[in-house]
Amino acid sequence: MHDREMFRNLAYRYSEIANSDRNAENIKLHKAVNDLRQIRPVVLIDELPWHEMNIDDELTLRTEDHFLRSIEWFLRSSIYKNKYMPADMVVPPFVPVSKVFHTTDIGTAIEEDVLATDKNNRIISHRYHDVLSTEEDLEKLRIPVVTYDKEETMRRYNLVGELIGDIIPVRLVGINVYGFHPWDDIARYRGVTNLMIDLIERPDFMKKIVRKFTDISLSCMDQFEALGLLDAAAVSTLHCTPIHTDDLPGENFDVNKVTRKNIWGRGMAQIFGSVSKEMHDEFDISYMIETIGRCGLSYYGCCEPLDKKIDIVGKIPNLRKISVTPWADVNIAAEAIGRKYVLSAKQNPASVAVPVIDKYNLRKEIKKILDACTKNNCSCDIVLKDISTCRKRPENIFEWEQTVMETVRNH
Repeated sequence: MHDREMFRNLAYRYSEIANSDRNAENIKLHKAVNDLRQIRPVVLIDELPWHEMNIDDELTLRTEDHFLRSIEWFLRSSIYKNKYMPADMVVPPFVPVSKVFHTTDIGTAIEEDVLATDKNNRIISHRYHDVLSTEEDLEKLRIPVVTYDKEETMRRYNLVGELIGDIIPVRLVGINVYGFHPWDDIARYRGVTNLMIDLIERPDFMKKIVRKFTDISLSCMDQFEALGLLDAAAVSTLHCTPIHTDDLPGENFDVNKVTRKNIWGRGMAQIFGSVSKEMHDEFDISYMIETIGRCGLSYYGCCEPLDKKIDIVGKIPNLRKISVTPWADVNIAAEAIGRKYVLSAKQNPASVAVPVIDKYNLRKEIKKILDACTKNNCSCDIVLKDISTCRKRPENIFEWEQTVMETVRNH
């Protein structure tokens, strides 16, 4: 009984956010950025150090049910962000329940040693063992089999619907972004040093590896389509950036007709921040063309500097958004991006991992981004993510949000 009352209270509070004028206005801002008709840049905050941010038990989960804890977390964390650091956040006008599916393994497993300096922090140190060093190792890789667990899916859907469905709609959701990041995965199967050496010393072998991972990814996407697991709904964000757009169908599209052409593709090769443009093109972009390039829209990049590689990234079909990291030159990137794509400007999370944030330099950095985008007519989103710590001072992130929002609105 206590859980039911708690969930219904959270659902009422969430529904007020979802149905607010501000939420509707933010959706318009997000669409304008993604559709290259920007009203103003949007600001988002994601990948937070939640273990350091629990004020007055506002994030403490009460329910014991494993699945319902994920729903409780969705509601609590959304309410919390809206209260303390909303920026231009958007929440869907429903509570999502993900379709349950299972995927068999690919024939080999990651082997690693880990070191955690804070048991409550999910950010840990990894040392990966090389399990794909030979042709024989490569032969072990196999195409996984995907199965849809409709019975468990409907159990979860009905459970949440009975709890809060009369307060806010509950919606089954599937996969709304096709993510492909083979070199991030290969680095975990081989280790970074071995990967980088073999790109030079055994290029043909490395192409065989990325070919295998590409075939695995394409097969999974074929299976997702066939099983009806794809979804055109803008449920959350596009790896921490705005996902809403009028150039894709959206949540009202017939779920039985969704293909990869109706969703975003998302690619990256973070480990390639240290390779030449020519190598990046040969070993990654060519494979992105046949994977995420088949989606309706595509977004490329994460933490790797791409300011001097915009031309090769532009080979990806339906490219709409490019990540520009703190380690890239935003002026060079903005000039190359222009009106063709969205410039997704990532901020250095170290700015909030301090005793007191430096508001003067923060304003200066944001103004530099805004000036570069204004000069080159770029649509732009500004994102703070990858925050492993705020020094147990959540107010650092709150002050970051207030400072950046003020700078953007006054620019």
